[in-house]
Amino acid sequence: MGRWGKVDYRALKNFRESLERMEKLESDKLCNDLVKELAARALRKVKLLTPVDTGNLRRSWVTTDVSKVGDQYTAEILNEASYAIYVEYGHRTPDHKGWVPGKFMLTKTMMEIEKQMPKIIENKLQTKLREVLDNDK
Repeated sequence: MGRWGKVDYRALKNFRESLERMEKLESDKLCNDLVKELAARALRKVKLLTPVDTGNLRRSWVTTDVSKVGDQYTAEILNEASYAIYVEYGHRTPDHKGWVPGKFMLTKTMMEIEKQMPKIIENKLQTKLREVLDNDK
């Protein structure tokens, strides 16, 4: 029977320890940063899709701080203008004989962000892994 050679498991053990350290120390920060980035992208996109008459509706978009409940991280995107919901989903005309269609600026934004999310998460994780692995050397 042939010999397979020698294997040095120290590098693999160091890699495992680095990943464990990242999981313990960095997972909360990574998730927090990721949610902040996704919220910022969504805010930027929704503002671009918001129709401008006086500019009040566009200026009224805000995001909340990231919050953690259990193992879920969330940030909300809100519009503080009282009429935002009517622009988003549509409304009846003042004489109640017609309908003004909605613009769906937040709905469209969230659909687009959800499509982009896997790639954004992957890039963020690769960056973090590179940091951890470079610090190991």
